[in-house]
Amino acid sequence: MTRGILLAGNESTLLSAIAAEAAKRVESYATAIIPNRFPLPDGVIPIKQESPGKAIPLSWNPGSPISARSLVLASENRLTQINNAILICSPPAVYKTTSALTPEEIEILVNDHIKGWFFLIRELSLYFRRIGSGSLALVTLEPNPDTGKNIQTDILGPAAAASFRTFVNGILPMAANEPFQLMGFMGSEAAEEEFAPLLFKIIDEDGEKKNSGRWHRFQKRGFLKYGQR
Repeated sequence: MTRGILLAGNESTLLSAIAAEAAKRVESYATAIIPNRFPLPDGVIPIKQESPGKAIPLSWNPGSPISARSLVLASENRLTQINNAILICSPPAVYKTTSALTPEEIEILVNDHIKGWFFLIRELSLYFRRIGSGSLALVTLEPNPDTGKNIQTDILGPAAAASFRTFVNGILPMAANEPFQLMGFMGSEAAEEEFAPLLFKIIDEDGEKKNSGRWHRFQKRGFLKYGQR
């Protein structure tokens, strides 16, 4: 049976690197991209999301629980079965004061970059529990502390990423009771090309769930395991 890989996440170079690595392993894989609906600061060049020919783009409205369920069903239909789901939380930066945010932008922040992960992780957990196998890899970037030197502060990226990390911290202890792999990964923007193959290496070698229930923090020589098991 062909291996089914689903990638979902924000438009980012990290997602592009993981997608390029997935393309080396399968004839086709599914992608669900959260577009950046926030205006970019002056002088910032938009990320060109690479989409290799092997990618099967699927629609996803992150703020809708029905859309999360539909995404899982569509992935299963197109791939026959989802074996590996890799969710990449690499939220865009929004440099504004809170008073300058519009109500519409606050809705985007919460729906696309916070609620969406809860809905999709829930649906994928139910799916893997039903089939009794699979792996769910939850990927984010290392926190980048504000040095205080910037005139403007990113009010989206750190908040959305912190929510994602906190959610992952809460569900990793449950991995021991699940029939599927559940792992957290932390990477860095400076090492995406090295990060992607090592991420797949850990997923592929974990037949006995020895890495499940843990965070895996990327370092220059590989991943450092820590946290729950």
